[in-house]
Amino acid sequence: MATIDEPLYPIAVLIDELKNEDIQLRLNSIRKLSTIARALGEERTRKELIPFLSENNDDDDEVLIAMAEELGVFIPYVGGVEHANVLLPPLETLCTVEETCVRDKAVDSLCRIGAQMREQDLVEYFVPLVKRLAAGEWFTARVSSCGLFHIAYPSAPETLKSELRTMYSQLCRDDMPMVRRSAATNLGKFAATIEPAHLKTDIMSMFDDLTQDDQDSVRLLAVEGCAALGKLLEPQDCVAHILPVIVNFSQDKSWRVRYMVANQLYELCEAVGPEPTSSDLVPAYVRLLCDNEAEVRIAAAGKVTKFCRILNPELAIQRIIPCVKELSTDSSQHVRSALASVVMGMAPILGKDATIEQLLPIFLSLLKDEFPDVRLNIISKLDQVNQVIGIDLLSQSLLPAIVELAEDRHWRVRLAIIEYIPLLASQLGVGFFDDKLGALCMQWLKDKVYSIRDAAANNVKRLAEEFGPDWAMQHIVPQVLDMINNPHYLYRMTVLHAISLIAPVMGSEITCSTLLPIVINTSKDRVPNIKFNVAKVLQSIIPIVDQSVVEKMIRPCLVELSEDPDVDVRFFATQALHSTEQVMMSA
Repeated sequence: MATIDEPLYPIAVLIDELKNEDIQLRLNSIRKLSTIARALGEERTRKELIPFLSENNDDDDEVLIAMAEELGVFIPYVGGVEHANVLLPPLETLCTVEETCVRDKAVDSLCRIGAQMREQDLVEYFVPLVKRLAAGEWFTARVSSCGLFHIAYPSAPETLKSELRTMYSQLCRDDMPMVRRSAATNLGKFAATIEPAHLKTDIMSMFDDLTQDDQDSVRLLAVEGCAALGKLLEPQDCVAHILPVIVNFSQDKSWRVRYMVANQLYELCEAVGPEPTSSDLVPAYVRLLCDNEAEVRIAAAGKVTKFCRILNPELAIQRIIPCVKELSTDSSQHVRSALASVVMGMAPILGKDATIEQLLPIFLSLLKDEFPDVRLNIISKLDQVNQVIGIDLLSQSLLPAIVELAEDRHWRVRLAIIEYIPLLASQLGVGFFDDKLGALCMQWLKDKVYSIRDAAANNVKRLAEEFGPDWAMQHIVPQVLDMINNPHYLYRMTVLHAISLIAPVMGSEITCSTLLPIVINTSKDRVPNIKFNVAKVLQSIIPIVDQSVVEKMIRPCLVELSEDPDVDVRFFATQALHSTEQVMMSA
């Protein structure tokens, strides 16, 4: 929306563009409605612009969406809340169009305007609008009306409130499934505005109608209403009215309804409380974990950790873990992947002994899964298990599987392992790392995939930071530098990249004595890509070493490279030379 201090556009042009055949011009003009309104003034906006917009509704959907959005913030331009009612007619018209996006935007804007209107204006203008839409001949009006009841109801007098409740009840039983779907979607919002006395009678009656609907698209939206209504009812009423519905829905003949229950079950458990959860909802959840449809099992498996949090560990071990074991070998890779993404979070809930006894075999099974996403999801959450069972047990049970994954044929799995190595190294300690994982880190530097080599170079730097320059000088640097003689130029480039990363960690002395001579030597390489990477590395080393080293070793090498036959080598060498000159000038 335009801001107040924006220079005014030629108003006549904008008004003409509202009628233009070109959709883009109409769209631009609609988006400048606030500019037109400011120029016309509040009175002319009310008497001329708004009636014009009310009549001008036979238009492209994109223009209508923009118009509905603009009108939602138009109260200041018509003279404030006392004149807000003039905005209702054009939005009422938009609530009846066929395109869903236009209707949704118009309903949003009406809610925004209704929330600011004075109480007497709501009764005089807004409530009749809702009644007209709810009784509309065309189903689109009735669909839109469902989203407005929660705004109209609180301000209505008692007689009108009763009428509004009756109308909503009729919408819940409408002939058109689209209307019933809208009524189911908005029931929670409407229920939140209704007095407790009517909540248990009228609203629960509507809710029962929706839960027994013959269309599964209506019933699955009623599932969402379960959680919303559960928060409004007293616990005992919740158990009496909501719990039986959830249990029935968990056995619904439509898998889409069961899928929605699996997605919402955690929220539903919070609504009914711990005791009914243990006695009624745990069996329902177990059924969903063992459902025939893979989509339902995926939704249920993804909530397994959240669900176990609200149970005591004994019940989780007794009822949920057997299902988790089944799911870890499920025929659908997507079910196993959903389980792998959350199952590690069960370790802190169950505690050390149960994790070792019950969960470790499941983790190992998933780590060896044939589907890379499953393995990836387990690797990325290893730290949650480490906190519970300790590094010794983790290294004995899971490390062999991790080492195996370090050579996985899917490069994304290898990448996930590399990114986890520094954390693993800090937890295992230097001795264990040298024995088990040191060789792997060198192996990755020669991987066929660039992303792995790049991550391996970063890994070398992070290990040097973790264990210190002395350890790196003894265990990593010599092996990395040996690779500079590799016949494949891509591996030689990886070494140069690793040197540029570890030089700041190793410090000036080691860089000058060990790393820099290797880089300068490599400037004689026959491959231009290597030579211009040498120039880049030398440029990165300049801030680390003394000025005398720059003058005696780095600058002569760069001067030689700046005269190379290859244009890219000359370019990067010249760039690096500028850096040396800046260092000398600052000195």
